[in-house]
Amino acid sequence: MQRFYVLNIKHFRRWAVVVIFALFTSLFIWFEHDGFLSVFSQDDPSALARGNANETNIALTFNISWGDEKVHGILEQLEQEDIQATFFVSGEWAERHPEIVEDITEANHELGMLGYRYKSYLDQDIEEVKKDLLKAKEVFRKLEYDDINLLRAPSGHFNKDIIEMAERLELKSIHWNVHPHDWKNPGTDIIVDHVMKETENGDIILLHASDSVKQTEKALSVILPGLKNKGFTFVSISELINQANSEAKLIE
Repeated sequence: MQRFYVLNIKHFRRWAVVVIFALFTSLFIWFEHDGFLSVFSQDDPSALARGNANETNIALTFNISWGDEKVHGILEQLEQEDIQATFFVSGEWAERHPEIVEDITEANHELGMLGYRYKSYLDQDIEEVKKDLLKAKEVFRKLEYDDINLLRAPSGHFNKDIIEMAERLELKSIHWNVHPHDWKNPGTDIIVDHVMKETENGDIILLHASDSVKQTEKALSVILPGLKNKGFTFVSISELINQANSEAKLIE
């Protein structure tokens, strides 16, 4: 009877080790598949996902890759509340809508890039990514925005090699850590509730200004004054980066 008990304990231990190893392997594959590494060492390149958690500054950002019907309503909301945001636009979109890009910058908003063509960088080899980034830089140079140094990877898909390539091209990779998925149009109240509940000091908020969004403008009419009332100060991404002690890390 005693021998039977000992054998089962050993069997259980072997089973537990196998399960733990399988779980770890599955998680590793999942992270690699999605192109994210949950943690980089301080010596590794990283994307900024949050500023200084001890400061009340936050950054509101918008992605635009297609359409021209939603941008101006969003710009009007920002103007009414005297809030500066950072707009990430694709080079292809900027080529088609240079007048809207000018409207964005003349309203004192910061400009960043989404590369040239809005296509996941994880679906391309690193040389294709480099070509896309160089083409985007050339487009913005021709539009006289050659000082752009902020990059947000299309769909937020990046890995270590992509960030290293961006750094070699003097681009800073920017991610986010508050995202209500407004492009899915989940409902104005859902967008508002998510941003109001999740936003904390130093956060980077991602919203969209492409034509796919139907509820973002209305949500902003509540979000902007609401976050101000909670004591947050809106700043550009560059200001967030320049804060002393800001932390650069990846968010899954």
